[in-house]
Amino acid sequence: MSKSKVLFILTGSIACYKACQVISRLVQADCEVQVVASPAALQFVGNATFEGLTSKSVISDLYAAGNVMDHIHLMRWADLIIVAPATANYVNKIAQGVGDDLLTTLFLAHDFKKPFLIAPAMNTSMYLHPITQKSIQKLKEIGVEILETASGVLACGETGFGKLLDPDLMQKEIQSRLPNSTTTQESWKSVRAKPGILPEVLFRKSDLLPFRVLVTAGGTMEPIDDVRVISNVSTGETGAKIAELLADFGADVHLLRALNAKASDGRVTQSTFTSFASLQDAMKALLSEREFDLVVHTAAVSDFSVESFELNGRKYAPGEFSKIRSDDKLTIHFKNNPKIVGQIKTESRNPKMKLVAFKLTSKATADERVAAVTKLFTNSKADFVVHNDISEVDKSQQRHTFTLYGKESIVPVENIQALTAELAQNYLKENS
Repeated sequence: MSKSKVLFILTGSIACYKACQVISRLVQADCEVQVVASPAALQFVGNATFEGLTSKSVISDLYAAGNVMDHIHLMRWADLIIVAPATANYVNKIAQGVGDDLLTTLFLAHDFKKPFLIAPAMNTSMYLHPITQKSIQKLKEIGVEILETASGVLACGETGFGKLLDPDLMQKEIQSRLPNSTTTQESWKSVRAKPGILPEVLFRKSDLLPFRVLVTAGGTMEPIDDVRVISNVSTGETGAKIAELLADFGADVHLLRALNAKASDGRVTQSTFTSFASLQDAMKALLSEREFDLVVHTAAVSDFSVESFELNGRKYAPGEFSKIRSDDKLTIHFKNNPKIVGQIKTESRNPKMKLVAFKLTSKATADERVAAVTKLFTNSKADFVVHNDISEVDKSQQRHTFTLYGKESIVPVENIQALTAELAQNYLKENS
């Protein structure tokens, strides 16, 4: 069996040192690695390091003698291309079709017959800048795979998203896509999931385009004053885990989570909400801007928001009073919130989008559970409803059972992994 060929492209970032770890591990895994580095990248890690790791000369100059056609030859040679770290400058340039140096012309010579991965690394503000996010989205839509950034302490000293994906995870992502990888060969098969077993599946419309999935998670916080809110006990763990698993299946996943909810890792794009109003606004924006194929709505949305409160006989609007004293006499007036789950299909840019709604009950009888699920199907126009009862959640035993309701099926599952596998299998069955 011939060696897998990896074209490893580096742009100018302090995170280049992490790429050295990935390159070393790929070589140890019997991959043939060719490094292409920008002049800026070589300011952080020198030629000698890359040559020592790969036993190949580093290619950096498009116009060097004998290298004029390298942007064509290298793209034909490689089984997989990865750009890590990828700066904001590089991401935005290639999204606009700019080809003014070796690294950008390599992208323009890509024929989309093999994986092209990009692992961004930049300051949080640069990563979350609307231009950068639009560029990332554009690249995803044409078939480029974005290995989403991690969250942590950045080189500038700030904390947030934009950190290069961990070398171990990056190596896993690369090797899973190589032609000689057992994982890759199995992944292209259709789903044959059994309860409790994750399917080996790339969740894709085609070889290059992944299904786009929006997952919501966590509970809303309805403000009273500047320091007090009314919320619920949702941790967002179910949604975060579903997002990670669907990303593992190959989907392009956006996790919209509560600010204090569990974050996801790996290749999942994330944004946050706080109150009912902010979740509603974020949902409308995402559903109108992106054409999602599937929405998994696990968020615990408050049925009520604070309309006003009376403090010592005087009425205030939420947030109008900075901090209520503990000895004040307080009366809170609530207003009903509309059901966000009932707005999702109406707001969706994709008329064929499928919706998975979640229903939590508390110590409900069998008849009460069926009635609650039936009502949710009717009001939300959901394609699937996932029911669980709080009495069946045992965190000490890591037990969390669900029942997945389809239009013509009811499937009990024992954990989040099995639930996600069933969702993927049923979705692909309906869209095959």
